[in-house]
Amino acid sequence: MLPIICHLGPIPVYSYGLFLAIAVIVSGSLMAREALKIGIPEETAYDLVFWVVLWGIIGARTFYVLLNVEYFMSAPLEIIMLQKGGLAWQGSLIAGAISGVLYIRKKKLPVLPFLDVCAPFIALGHAIGRIGCLLNGCCYGKPASWGLFFPVWEARLIPTQIFMSIGQLVIFCILRSMQARQVKAGQIFAWYLLLSAVERFSIEFFRADHDVYAGLSIFQYVSLAVFAGALIFNQYLVRRK
Repeated sequence: MLPIICHLGPIPVYSYGLFLAIAVIVSGSLMAREALKIGIPEETAYDLVFWVVLWGIIGARTFYVLLNVEYFMSAPLEIIMLQKGGLAWQGSLIAGAISGVLYIRKKKLPVLPFLDVCAPFIALGHAIGRIGCLLNGCCYGKPASWGLFFPVWEARLIPTQIFMSIGQLVIFCILRSMQARQVKAGQIFAWYLLLSAVERFSIEFFRADHDVYAGLSIFQYVSLAVFAGALIFNQYLVRRK
């Protein structure tokens, strides 16, 4: 793996941070262009991206730290060392969604159509970001003879990062096809939640970096909650006049 891509003088360029930045730039630019189709200025879309990314990172890091609180209590300075990885999708989803909805409402824009515009590009950004996880060596899978060799762990491990990246790309394609069809406002975002929850729940069976409680990881329990909430939300949208 390649945690550090290169050095700019004395400054190391971390693969995790680099692909996070690429994900934000690519997904944010495409989303801003798509937002124009529903009459939302690009500047507004870029402002939304800024606040969602900021609070998404804060939420993702906070959730990860809470899940590993004993470790971070012994090494508190590592809480701000994002270059080593350690962002939880569920925390990012909660904080990012709340900040996004608050911003949209503040601007008096249509919430559900705007969420539908954003949903596919959230998945695309997630797919790109997982490449950074692969190079960094985090979010790793269980040992397997057919797996990739991770020097940082000195073992052949299931490349769950690749599976998650491919899964999010598939979700991106599905959601983009839904944008080309006539669906009720909010359903594309609901399906993003449904599909992402299923993907994460499934991948967790192959990961080795989380504790298991009663046969499931904490992320699987959260994924089940997200799936149930998204299913109720989607049914509400279907029945809504």
